[in-house]
Amino acid sequence: MQALLDAIARATPGQDACRIFHGRGGLYPGCEHLSLDWYAPVWVLTSFQPLSEAEVQSVQSALAQRPEPLSLVVQIRQSGQGGSDTRLVCGQVPEPHAVTEQGARYRVHVLKGQNHGLFLDMASGRQWLREQAQDKRVLNLFAYTCAFSVAALQGGAAEVVNVDMAAGALAIGQQNHQLNGLNGARFLAHDLFKSWGKVKRMGPYDIVVADPPSYQKGSFVASKDYARVVRRLPELLAPSGLALLCLNAPEMPSAFLLELVAAEAPTLTWVRRLDNPVVFADVDPERALKVMLFQNTA
Repeated sequence: MQALLDAIARATPGQDACRIFHGRGGLYPGCEHLSLDWYAPVWVLTSFQPLSEAEVQSVQSALAQRPEPLSLVVQIRQSGQGGSDTRLVCGQVPEPHAVTEQGARYRVHVLKGQNHGLFLDMASGRQWLREQAQDKRVLNLFAYTCAFSVAALQGGAAEVVNVDMAAGALAIGQQNHQLNGLNGARFLAHDLFKSWGKVKRMGPYDIVVADPPSYQKGSFVASKDYARVVRRLPELLAPSGLALLCLNAPEMPSAFLLELVAAEAPTLTWVRRLDNPVVFADVDPERALKVMLFQNTA
């Protein structure tokens, strides 16, 4: 755990939400189960194996040496069981709790569930979209809480269509747009695979973003369902349109997406893989988040 304690001592977080320590990347032997995130003004320690009270106390003590008022949430995720145990160790969590990233504000919920409302590893993808979105029509698939939509509209997008079957997540997405004073977004709480006609009629789109779960029982399994998304891209994209395809499955390399696009959407050509935020470095980049950019040549 010493590597984590050293990272706490070195950390210089500002107001933006960010990861402070990424043991999951395998670069810190003995800490592979640990991550520490900053959702100002709250620290969130996540462990993928049980922690002793002494270990929690050592993290709390290290954080107490810092200048920020201390609020610490600890989440223990049960590997293979899908559950988690989350508790507030000290301090308090604002309600409502909003954090900032690159000039945008987002609602988060660090005491509920395993996904806190903002995927910190996708910060580079949101920044890319903000820089590309001027006057563009954007389709945001598997939109979750619509952080990509907020980034696109802040970048001057003409319109964003957000699609996600989880109405609750989209409701938070609407709150995120209100927090930032943004208009120009549509929110479709639909099962994408039953709504292609409606989504297509609202197009074509200059940019399509797809950030699906790697495995969500009953709704999406990347190994078999991603193909159903990719094969629709040529009919959704405008000529020369861009597709940003995301995959967060350590067991599936970037070649999975490259081969899938070549087979199912041959009019799309690969442009590049976006760099992840530096803090998310992995001993094996193919196990890390893949954010792949393609362009329609039709």
